[in-house]
Amino acid sequence: MPPRPTAPFPMSLLRADAFLSPLEIEAAVTRALEEDLGRAGDITSIATIPEDLEGRATVVVRRAGVIAGLPLVAAAFLRLAPEIAVAPHARDGEPAQRGGNLMTISGNARAILGAERVALNFLGHLSGIATATAAFVARIAHTKARIVCTRKTTPGLRALEKYAVRCGGGYNHRFGLDDAILIKDNHIAVAGGIKAVLERAKQAAGHLVKIEIEVDSLEQLKEVLDVGLADVVLIDNFDLQSMRKAVAMVSGRLVIEASGGITLETAAAIAETGVDYLSSGALTHSVQNLDVGLDIAM
Repeated sequence: MPPRPTAPFPMSLLRADAFLSPLEIEAAVTRALEEDLGRAGDITSIATIPEDLEGRATVVVRRAGVIAGLPLVAAAFLRLAPEIAVAPHARDGEPAQRGGNLMTISGNARAILGAERVALNFLGHLSGIATATAAFVARIAHTKARIVCTRKTTPGLRALEKYAVRCGGGYNHRFGLDDAILIKDNHIAVAGGIKAVLERAKQAAGHLVKIEIEVDSLEQLKEVLDVGLADVVLIDNFDLQSMRKAVAMVSGRLVIEASGGITLETAAAIAETGVDYLSSGALTHSVQNLDVGLDIAM
């Protein structure tokens, strides 16, 4: 691979209130380019495009949506040719209309063609997540609830996909197994019950580590409340009536997260029960790519 550029992308492309390390961007782009270029590089462009030919291209959106991934687009081109000029016309987190010009790329034509697919793969996938998230956010905007993602992410792309959720106006659940305690049904079964598992978790948790526990019935919720050691309760696959009862039982003592097959069609009714968060794995594992393209203008 060519030497790294001193600045892998313009920082102004990132959504200001989202979380994504520049190092994560550089690592993801490098992995993707290595996968695509293989051992011999872009043999098609090498065979057909003069080495010193300059080109100009625009990154366009072919279907309206919310944009995420522009820093990775810029980083992909700059990784192959640090002298390429990148002129952004949008920023992550912004809505874009069909036909909108997101970025202009000028420089070595071989590098533009070599990075094209990697750049568009990231942009289309992450913008699809941001667009889907924005639809959920709009659907529950009349309530206090927030939409959050889960750990059901593409292996190796979790930080990027969670960043895209933020670009769509959503919020992040834990990033991994190491940043919060989430006790699920199997933990309860192995540990010997709700009281035992909460006591062990509380004893082990640092003072900044939150404890969340999943329940699948109102009876389990009552036991959690009686023990009194949790910070968050996850009510899994409750019907709407049971959700409303759970909210009344908790009465503000715990944060309530609802999960289990939540869709755009059901989100508003669930949020209206008074829960604090709706978590959806579909935001990251089942979204449709936003249609984006690269138009060459020589």
